[in-house]
Amino acid sequence: MAKQTAPVIDPIRVGVVGAPTITPKPGGTPAAIAFLRSMGFDHFEIAWVQSVRVNDDSCAEMKATAEKHYVSLSVHAPYFINLNSQTDELMRKSDERLLAAARKGYLAGATEIVFHPGSYHNQPPEQVYERAKEKLLELTAILRKEKVKVNLRPETMGKTAMFGTLEETIQLSADVPGVLPAIDFAHLHARTGKLNTYEEFSEMLKKVEKGLGRRGLDSLHIHLSGIAYGPKGEKNHLPLNEADMNYRALLQALVDFDCKGSIAVEAPDPFHLADAMTIQATYRRLKQLKEGIDLEQLAD
Repeated sequence: MAKQTAPVIDPIRVGVVGAPTITPKPGGTPAAIAFLRSMGFDHFEIAWVQSVRVNDDSCAEMKATAEKHYVSLSVHAPYFINLNSQTDELMRKSDERLLAAARKGYLAGATEIVFHPGSYHNQPPEQVYERAKEKLLELTAILRKEKVKVNLRPETMGKTAMFGTLEETIQLSADVPGVLPAIDFAHLHARTGKLNTYEEFSEMLKKVEKGLGRRGLDSLHIHLSGIAYGPKGEKNHLPLNEADMNYRALLQALVDFDCKGSIAVEAPDPFHLADAMTIQATYRRLKQLKEGIDLEQLAD
């Protein structure tokens, strides 16, 4: 499969989570990758959120298609993963789901495996953290032995009952080789009712750099959408124009800190394509303004 001419790739690659419903038939992940490139996007997050049911040949086709179209890939692992599962059987199944997502994701060409890290189950956060750390040390050791070269990315969570604050995900990434955060800024806003200003976004990026060094800001994986929330945090995702998510201030902070990585938009389908276009265009505009580029000259 011959590669296309390489497009100009932004320092932060923008795309969506899950194949758009308007992906040309017969559909599937390879078709979604090609479609997203035709729309000008640089990233796609494969949504294996219910289960990982894909064979090696299909993974090879995904990888070849992504390489042809210069689209980077991540995987959203099944929702039913919990590093703090309360029985041996539930923990075994959780381990199997995360390992399957990592193994098949690696064959498909994905380098980032996003997952929901679990629940506190009314236990002290410090106790849950230690259990999560030990579990990730175990799982990353298995993947290294198998030469599965991916980053496991615990996602920051939007509900107060869920393990996954920014601080917890940064500390896990510092303590466990092969782990990096997946930062959902909408989740963090919903979890706290705050964290939605330029100053607050800047402070969060400073925390990432303090905990992980410059590599933390050079390898960001971000989820972004509008979000509805209440006293206990996240209710559901929304299109940007129906929510109070201050995405422009976030993008300005990412530009000002010279961040690199990817943004996967999780607005409800079909709004995620339009929201991804808005985010990509706004990011490019802010980056050009910072660089002092005359936008009128670009049009000439």
